[in-house]
Amino acid sequence: MRVLIQQPPKGLEAPRYVSISLLQDLLGGWTLMRESGLIGGKSQLKREQILDTEQAIEAFETARAVHFKKGFQVVFIQGATEPKTNL
Repeated sequence: MRVLIQQPPKGLEAPRYVSISLLQDLLGGWTLMRESGLIGGKSQLKREQILDTEQAIEAFETARAVHFKKGFQVVFIQGATEPKTNL
């Protein structure tokens, strides 16, 4: 699953973006990757290893919900449904 979200631009500064990906590894575990930064600028990448499928999906949806509450909007979505409304 992957989702790319960004904040609407404010004035002349570049908008912030966040890319959240959930990838299964060869041993059945999961890697949650979060890349964030300014478009056209430096970015930061964080990785988290998760063993359980349900916990991995919950972590993905929680990370996505946190940024939606901050005003980020979906630009691209792949392999995931719309966010759950109960988060």
